[in-house]
Amino acid sequence: MLQHWHGTVDLIHSALAEDEAAIDHTSALLPDNLRSKALMMPKADGVLAGVEISLKVFREVDPSLETVALLEDGTAVKRGTHIAEIRGRMSSILRAERTALNFVQRMSGIATATNELVKAVEGYPSQILDTRKTVPGWRLLDKYSVRMGGGHNHRMSTGDGILIKDNHVAAMAARGESLTGLIQRARSTVLHTIRVEVECDTLEQVQEALDAGAELILLDNMTVDQMHEGVRMCAGRALTEASGGITIETARAVAETGVDLISSGALTHSVKALDISLEIHPDGVVS
Repeated sequence: MLQHWHGTVDLIHSALAEDEAAIDHTSALLPDNLRSKALMMPKADGVLAGVEISLKVFREVDPSLETVALLEDGTAVKRGTHIAEIRGRMSSILRAERTALNFVQRMSGIATATNELVKAVEGYPSQILDTRKTVPGWRLLDKYSVRMGGGHNHRMSTGDGILIKDNHVAAMAARGESLTGLIQRARSTVLHTIRVEVECDTLEQVQEALDAGAELILLDNMTVDQMHEGVRMCAGRALTEASGGITIETARAVAETGVDLISSGALTHSVKALDISLEIHPDGVVS
């Protein structure tokens, strides 16, 4: 998995350098020949993501450490379930502990939040999507975590599609170009494999975007009644996406409108980390 994620190892190295793991004065107090077995486990129920990356952190600190993932990413875990095992020098394990847990806690928090939203719309065809509101440098990990929670990825970058938003429309309106003109120009200049999506705040914008040939309509911050009408207008002409303040409490009502996609930036920009700890096994300490 890691070999396909360009930059992930660099991110690990950067995180370890930030924590000054190589000069951990406290862990250096331990005898070098003190060895241990450590078990990683959650303190709350959730969905696991990032276990392999967290174990990679331990091996980057000390290649002699033996690591075993006991559960795969995407697994629903209960409090106290053993996720992974690490064996070797206790000083090395403790040097890597915080950085390793930071990775798996954030990623599992994203997977858990995504899974909760997926379950909230169960029974409806609406797919749960993330956005580009990710931590700089963490996009691949954040979006991978969404997939582990049962969600789907929106654009990975601005190069993956065209999304005409209100600021684009306002910028071109100042030059005398209408939304229709902007959509038609986009449609004529991009490859046929790239879809044109338009963010619409009103049903009037929905109609204009449809008439201009938009293939995906983003119903932004609309009421449920407006979404119902927007979906009706787009039927057979364009896919629909709902966005703007989607929560666990509102997601089901949004799905009931018949939208194809529901996107939530909160999955990655406001995630609550899943509390995961590393416990030294009482029988694993030997000198």
